[in-house]
Amino acid sequence: MKMDAHKTAPLVLEIKGLTSHYGRIQALHGIDLDVRQGQLVALVGANGAGKTTLLRAISGVQPISGGAIRFGAADISRLSPDKRVRAGICQVPEGRQVFGPMSVEDNLRLGAFTRPAQDLAGDMERMFQLFPILKEKRLLAAGTLSGGQQQMLAMARALMGRPQLLLLDEPSMGLAPLLIAEIFRIVRDLRDQGITIFLVEQNAHAALSIADVGYVIETGAITLSGPGPELLDNAQVQSAYLGM
Repeated sequence: MKMDAHKTAPLVLEIKGLTSHYGRIQALHGIDLDVRQGQLVALVGANGAGKTTLLRAISGVQPISGGAIRFGAADISRLSPDKRVRAGICQVPEGRQVFGPMSVEDNLRLGAFTRPAQDLAGDMERMFQLFPILKEKRLLAAGTLSGGQQQMLAMARALMGRPQLLLLDEPSMGLAPLLIAEIFRIVRDLRDQGITIFLVEQNAHAALSIADVGYVIETGAITLSGPGPELLDNAQVQSAYLGM
């Protein structure tokens, strides 16, 4: 989908004036952020800038202290995490968190726990087409997979829930450069298939180069936003995140 088409696409996620605290410490300071249908939106920032806190607030595991989160037409600011999953928000957690002793197939089945049982076989076949290595290793314990393969499994597990919004938390973490390129190619392919993605990533170059829209977060506040490739050319971004 082209950038101008995205601007008129319906809002999937709308965050307005969002604040969140850990005890007395304010972690998020009035965040405003939009994700439209079919967009790949990237949030980049240094470690501890508030990226994961924002993601946890969207998925419902981090309480908010002010502002609102809208998903489609509904205000989900107070909705429990499981109801957000059922509404169509699926997260690929930081550090992958696959269920190591369970088989690849059983990990995928867990991702589809909100879906009708008759959809399972077709959805799993789609995942095997998308990630052929998972088909090859489908009966193996997930803990025996390499880091890159576990990342693919975590993504496939989330996609089994047929998300309206896919939340990706640091998918490149701990991976070799070649695998990072492969993971981001898959993320771009998913967007090209029409999946709406909110990507949170420390690797600013990889994330912004494929993003329709990028946001930069610093100490819990959004400091810059714009089309991903434009942010890559921004001098402030280059000096802070790209070592240029």
